[in-house]
Amino acid sequence: MYTGVVPRLWNETIEAHRAAVRDAILDTTAELVTEHGLLSVSMSRIAEKTGIGRATLYKYFPDVEAILLAWHERHVSGHLEHLAELRDQAGDARQRLEAVLEAYALIQHKRHATELAALLHRDEHVARAQQHLTDIIRDLLTEGAQTGDLRNDIPPEELADYCLHALAAAGSLPSEAAVRRLVTVTLAGLRPPH
Repeated sequence: MYTGVVPRLWNETIEAHRAAVRDAILDTTAELVTEHGLLSVSMSRIAEKTGIGRATLYKYFPDVEAILLAWHERHVSGHLEHLAELRDQAGDARQRLEAVLEAYALIQHKRHATELAALLHRDEHVARAQQHLTDIIRDLLTEGAQTGDLRNDIPPEELADYCLHALAAAGSLPSEAAVRRLVTVTLAGLRPPH
């Protein structure tokens, strides 16, 4: 007779397989959009390039837009995890804030094409991600203000907005060196007043 262990192991294997197939679908779709443009990607093409049947693909996602939204959510979550790791590393608040702002600015600098951004940035996961990002920066600003390393004459929420709006310009800068200069200028605005 089988014990309860066998079905559990089997379920974990099935879940791992499903996760691998889902990741392959997301990665393949992103590659196809990058190579051929948003309008030239179809469910048939995704299934063929991923190496699965169309029926299987439809079990995972109803259409290309749903795949792209899932890819974007995974992509944004990865960025947020990285920024949270930078926030939580050793060092004073100002150093960690600089690391977070630089990483965020570089993300802005490498953003995806406008055609795709218009589709992906209207989903509610973007608003949640934006709030999470604001919270990461606000927490560091609060900590730095308490230690006297960062200004405390302006509420941290307003300073977080200042940082995010200033660093949005990184998307149009010509080089990573220019992005780093922008981060330096942004940080200068966070120094305590004399």
